[in-house]
Amino acid sequence: MAAPGRSRSKSFPYLLVLPSVLVMSFVVLYPLLHNLRISFTNMSMYHFRDAQFIGLAHYKSIITEQALYKVFWKTVVWTAVNVFFHVSIGVFLAVVMNQALRGKSALRAFLILPWAVPQYICALTWKGMFNYQYGSVNLILQKWFGLQPIPWFSDATWAFIAPMITNIWLGFPFMMIVALGGLQSIPKEYYEAASVDGASAFAKFREITLPLLRPILVPATILGTIWTFNNLNVIWLVTEGGKPADETHILVTYVYKAAFAYYRYGYAAAFSFVIFLILLVFAIVFMKVSKGKETVYV
Repeated sequence: MAAPGRSRSKSFPYLLVLPSVLVMSFVVLYPLLHNLRISFTNMSMYHFRDAQFIGLAHYKSIITEQALYKVFWKTVVWTAVNVFFHVSIGVFLAVVMNQALRGKSALRAFLILPWAVPQYICALTWKGMFNYQYGSVNLILQKWFGLQPIPWFSDATWAFIAPMITNIWLGFPFMMIVALGGLQSIPKEYYEAASVDGASAFAKFREITLPLLRPILVPATILGTIWTFNNLNVIWLVTEGGKPADETHILVTYVYKAAFAYYRYGYAAAFSFVIFLILLVFAIVFMKVSKGKETVYV
């Protein structure tokens, strides 16, 4: 039989985490379950107070719609391109900032600026810069490079590229800060030993820097993927809600429009739960494939 004092010491850690569990249950678990409940009803503007249980009807509708697959692949392209440039630009700049540079503090502050400015202000600013006639992007292309102006918002492809450029500009500072923190924790002795062995700069980066950055880059990449996958503000504001002709939607803007433009709350709840499941599967698979939980220091 356990002594009373030993039993209390075992339960003490659980008492410490209990407030966090209660708060997280209220702000995360309850909305998730409430959303799941709505997804099984026909709740809409016409059936807001008298919503009826309709089972899996919304899920069947979503799976059989061609729109789901079209928007899904656009979301995959949107997420993959953004995260690729976030990570590659962020790691490159982190490696540069980890060197002995004059004015490094000022340069670091300058590079963090896109992350520090509110996202909606950046999105609206870039939207103005992409204006066909007066936007600075087209003016630069014309005057500096002699190119024709690009129809950023009247052509579906360019209208999709415009928010992508905006989001790349917004997202790389986060990866840069994360990678810079990881770089500063790598012992310099590894690089000194590699230099003695005659390793090139690229070999040091491939054999030392990247493997040792992996434990922080994997969770940062998962976070970046989820944030980008669910990024509503940039694409919604830059394209004015999916213009032209709803050709620039990703899943989250598609759901937002279904919920708050067409008032299909049950349908939007089911769609959002499908998005949640997609991201959950991605996170689990990515952690296993990337071996992000494994330690690299021996």
